[in-house]
Amino acid sequence: MTKQIIIAVFLLITGVAIAQEGTTSPYSFYGIGTLKFKGTAENRAMGGISVYSDSIHLNIQNPAGVADLRLVNYSLGASHKYTSLNTDTENRKVSTTSLDYLAIGIPMGKFGASFGLIPYTSVGYELSSTSGATTTEYSGAGGLNKAFFTLAYKITPELNVGAEVNYNFGNIENTAFSSQDSVQYATREFNKSDLLGFSFNFGASYKTMVSENLELMSFVTYTPETNFTSENRRAVSTILVGDNGGLAVIDAEEIDVADTNFTFPSQITVGAGIGKPKQWFLGLEYTDQKTSNFTNRTFDIDIVEFNDAAKYRIGGFYIPNYNSLGNFWERVVYRAGFRFE
Repeated sequence: MTKQIIIAVFLLITGVAIAQEGTTSPYSFYGIGTLKFKGTAENRAMGGISVYSDSIHLNIQNPAGVADLRLVNYSLGASHKYTSLNTDTENRKVSTTSLDYLAIGIPMGKFGASFGLIPYTSVGYELSSTSGATTTEYSGAGGLNKAFFTLAYKITPELNVGAEVNYNFGNIENTAFSSQDSVQYATREFNKSDLLGFSFNFGASYKTMVSENLELMSFVTYTPETNFTSENRRAVSTILVGDNGGLAVIDAEEIDVADTNFTFPSQITVGAGIGKPKQWFLGLEYTDQKTSNFTNRTFDIDIVEFNDAAKYRIGGFYIPNYNSLGNFWERVVYRAGFRFE
């Protein structure tokens, strides 16, 4: 058991190298990048709902759900995404592969614990803007990751509570390259922000049998607003553009940039669902996130405004016959869901 946990911790550490830059979205230009989905493959297949928890699946969205575990659980997820980007004049297809989660859940009687690593945001974009004779090309890479530890307690057979502490870390790099027609020299501005800080997530879940065959589940999670530290660095260079497109640095200067605090927005999620144990379940959820507190750390853009976010999810599963021994397809868990953000 100890050896298995040590190996898993090693995987968590090495997983940091691939936990970032899991997007090619131009929208990752804004704020700290595009928010990543936090949840396992089972959650994703049900539209992202996290209200359902049981004894064999790790729930990394709702801290209270960890108290339901009865078996040690190892969870690993990755994804490969194809994206088509279109403008009035161009069509481009891009792809990216990223680690989605790496986690371990451990039951301890009435307690349950889990720890792991998940990406929180991803940055990966290439944009171009032309104004008169000046063309500016923007590019960015990086992201923010979470190393988390969760502890949950089963107060009664129906009621669980849990708390999660997250250590958030990562870096985001942004580059702006400006050139003018018929001018041999260009300007490159490079910005790097090293982000770090703690955040917390609290949850409670309640489940009860409302009839002989129907079980009702409900939950609430709350993430309070916290501040991260952003250690900033900026360098401005004069670039010689060769006839063949080659670049040579003529002059470079490091510019002092003050470190700043970055606001991590608060979030609340509520959900409920009903189903027949080991046969079917249907749940729905609502999330409100105060993302209006996001800002662009590097580039000031007057026409950009950040608004609060809302998420709506509905999903569930169906098992034809949980105890079927002769027919594999009757034991398969069929999941489906829908979400709107």
